Amino acid sequence: MTASLRTCLREPIPEIGEAARLLESAVLAHLAGNPKLAHELIRQADIPAIRDWTESLWGSNSPYVQYRPIENAPPSIPKEHRVKLRMPTTAEKNALHQRDGFHCRFCGIPLIRKEIRERIKKAYPDALSWGSKNPEQHAAFQAMWLQYDHLLPHARGGDNNLDNMVITCAPCNFGRMNWTLEEVGLIDPRTRQPVRSAWTGLEEFR
Repeated sequence: MTASLRTCLREPIPEIGEAARLLESAVLAHLAGNPKLAHELIRQADIPAIRDWTESLWGSNSPYVQYRPIENAPPSIPKEHRVKLRMPTTAEKNALHQRDGFHCRFCGIPLIRKEIRERIKKAYPDALSWGSKNPEQHAAFQAMWLQYDHLLPHARGGDNNLDNMVITCAPCNFGRMNWTLEEVGLIDPRTRQPVRSAWTGLEEFR
């Protein structure tokens, strides 16, 4: 029933907004020629509460991801029969950025592209940790990691048509896994406008 639907798996916590402000200030410090301050601000944005929020959404045991069977839901498709191109092209990604901006279409948190994260990490490797395991990754950059999400999952027959894709954060994307929106009780984000704000995704970092 509509009353049981929600816009996201779990509401964002205030610390994510705090981290975004710290990272914006870090970029400004970097551009102003103050790398010492930039380093400290990036380090401060690695907030443990954000990691806890992210970890609460990932994995099959998440209390926030509650599957419910839906009659006639699209079945999972064998890999050899799925749409060959899983990720959108560069042109498709640019179109999604133009349409959705740099906020998750589900929970609304500010987002940062992988390419920008890697650029900042190269300049500040001791402040922006990014290991191979989740606990070894900077909490804010991990939660705010921009994803290109298929509303009808790729594993269920979804393609890269822009009408089937939205920009999301990593927790919302990986938390939903291969379930449909209905199966986890989410309102279709296409029914509401993208979040518009002054957040730029730290794209000005050079």
